[in-house]
Amino acid sequence: MPSHAPAVVIGGGLVGCSILYHLAQKGWTDAVLLERSELTSGSTWHAAANIHGLHDITNISRIQHYTMQLYKTLETETGQGCGIFQPGSLYLAQTEAREHQLRIQAARARRYGMNFHEVSRTEAERLHPLVDFDGIRCIMYEPDGGNVDPSGVTHAYAAGARALGASIHRFTPVTGTEAQADGTWIVRTERGDIRTPWVINAAGLWARELAQMAGLTLPLVPTEHQYFVTETIAEVAALGRRLPSVADRDGEYYLRQEGLGLLVGAYERDMRFWAEDGTPQGFGHELFADDLDRIEPNMLRAIARVPAVGQAGIKRVINGPMIWSPDSSALFGPVPEMRGYFCCCGIIPGFSQSGGLGKLAAEWIVEGEPVLDMFNWDMARFGHWADKAFTRARVEDQYAHRFKIHFPTEERAAGRPVRCRPAYAMQKDMGAVFGLNYGWEHPLWFAATGEPQSETYGFTRQNWFGPVGREARMLRERAGIIDISNFAKYRVAGPGAEAWLNALFANRMPVRIGRSCLTPLIGARGGIAGDFTVTRLGEHEFWVIGSGMAERFHQRFFRAIPLPEGTTFESLTESTCGFNVAGPKARDLLGRLTNADLTNAAFPFMSSARIDVAGVPCVALRVSFTGDLGWELHCAEGDQVKLYAALLDAGRELGAGPVGSRALASLRIEKGYGSWGRDYSPEYWPQESGLDRLVKADKPFLNKAAWDAIAAKPPRDVMTMLDIHTDGADAWGGEPVFLADGTPLGQVSSGGYGFSVGRSLAIAYLKAEQVKPGDRVMVSILGQDTPATVLEKPPFDPEGLRLRA
Repeated sequence: MPSHAPAVVIGGGLVGCSILYHLAQKGWTDAVLLERSELTSGSTWHAAANIHGLHDITNISRIQHYTMQLYKTLETETGQGCGIFQPGSLYLAQTEAREHQLRIQAARARRYGMNFHEVSRTEAERLHPLVDFDGIRCIMYEPDGGNVDPSGVTHAYAAGARALGASIHRFTPVTGTEAQADGTWIVRTERGDIRTPWVINAAGLWARELAQMAGLTLPLVPTEHQYFVTETIAEVAALGRRLPSVADRDGEYYLRQEGLGLLVGAYERDMRFWAEDGTPQGFGHELFADDLDRIEPNMLRAIARVPAVGQAGIKRVINGPMIWSPDSSALFGPVPEMRGYFCCCGIIPGFSQSGGLGKLAAEWIVEGEPVLDMFNWDMARFGHWADKAFTRARVEDQYAHRFKIHFPTEERAAGRPVRCRPAYAMQKDMGAVFGLNYGWEHPLWFAATGEPQSETYGFTRQNWFGPVGREARMLRERAGIIDISNFAKYRVAGPGAEAWLNALFANRMPVRIGRSCLTPLIGARGGIAGDFTVTRLGEHEFWVIGSGMAERFHQRFFRAIPLPEGTTFESLTESTCGFNVAGPKARDLLGRLTNADLTNAAFPFMSSARIDVAGVPCVALRVSFTGDLGWELHCAEGDQVKLYAALLDAGRELGAGPVGSRALASLRIEKGYGSWGRDYSPEYWPQESGLDRLVKADKPFLNKAAWDAIAAKPPRDVMTMLDIHTDGADAWGGEPVFLADGTPLGQVSSGGYGFSVGRSLAIAYLKAEQVKPGDRVMVSILGQDTPATVLEKPPFDPEGLRLRA
């Protein structure tokens, strides 16, 4: 076994072998994989191994499509059979919402040339004559769907990696991972130690235990999962061809052919956790006792849809463990607080995602960043607040509702609340409906007396549409008070603060005390890793405000630039709360509570000051994400209730009141403001997002070489505003955009209804040079091509007069 390696992958299951293979393809041919037992031990060997390409999140669809295509390449390259069966998959919709979901997915597939299309009942009956299609509203067909052999695929990745020079050491359990002062790691085993700059945790069921060796706690917990295989079914044997799989998610089961019988699996409501306090070290290729009674309701629905299942005997039952994250997506990426520790854990549909996970992991490790924006999988989306109780509650909900539709605005209640601000109870009494943002409860909208204090969900406009419109119009006509406590806030202080910030961010930091600037953070490929407001409060003191949900994500970038001696960096997010007071009467409202001079001359746009508001010390910034006249007020957490009550009392006299984040989203889209994680992303360059004017190329900053490499390149896609001619449903994000002839043009990054301008709007990235203002394009709304007009300017205050009023 080597004493040194560029990377050590720990875990010889499907995903670990894929990462090793893709690292070797990237040139790291001396990478090493360590497996405690035999390859495929744990969850890999007993998986049903279904493969499908479609997902609600576009980038995940893209990597699943890549994975499905890769298996045939692997077979050819290695000579190792992957047991590929691709008779196709039939997706059934019993409800209107499921039909909407399938049509939306089909439209997204069309943009990327994936084959996913609607078929008639007659065609579906020809494809799968055992299915009773009564009550089905819509049938989609994916010709590449099917399944693979778990062992075959894993060994194909391993063979491909070995052929490129990588080494695999079986029966080599890791006994320790120790961080070294020089940033490397020592991976300890009974067969010797390996020094490496990269430890990759792909340990599956043992990911928690491996992480603990490095002092890391991962939000993961295993569950049992059952499927069964029937005896030979005469109709299947007589058919002479393989049947497509059936995705009847409204029925809460999955079904496909296995041999000459059928395999049926279920995610039952009466679920079971397993090994909550730690996976047994001796566990490997064992299974649990059968417990089919728990999945009987799911089985009965499968039998009703495919009667042959009920007439066949059961050949075998598989009841084995799977390990889940709180949202059932992978915990993926480098640990922000550590150097050189990478996680790829908690993967559920592994056989649909293994190739993409391996490819993206290799890109991230070797090149510094994946090609695709994968924040939805980034382990940094969870922080210390995702404790054992939260993880358990969320996993129970995710498992029991595995096939439930995740609607665009859906906020599931399991495990909440986790983190609450002092004003939470006050807001709840005011009718607030809350969402979750990096563990924090924050108001989405406020129900008036007599209105339901809960949301309905769907792809069309829901019961919150009216209240959100009321809040948006109130702010535009008078004023509104928005809780922005979930924004991430940092304080940088000391003699080296300005130099450190200039070395980090692309814009030049404010020179004058009391001035603020907007600045992008540049990623490893030259894209937008973040957007921030930086304000200078003193000669050596700065405040930095950014995306709350990306606070842990951004730690990777902050840690990349060493702090100068005598300079401190601290997060103020937990200790500080804030409100945005915005609207044409914002100055009047604040003027009732402070002696500070709020005139344009004394407090112009993009300026800041420490002021007292209703006796509460605040850091006040003359900025507003609403695009309207406004101030952000940041105060100590202990003063939040006092400040909020004073703002609400003063606002009441002016016809102003509380506004939630749903209305804020509508208001910022009307103004054409991008939001990080939606419109601003590492995938998009500053010149594509209109932020290149904030990049100062005459100074050094983090990843400047990446910017220099793309700065002179013309935009590939351009951030554009669309007026969509729709009624009853709006764009949310991810909707494809086409030319009238069906040519793919781009996709929506965020959208919604502009209540103060009376239009359905979207921010979209469209192919540069292919459209101009006034052109007609087609946006897929509910999967249907819907006319839209390209706008030259944002519909609200395009000249920015309200901001500077």
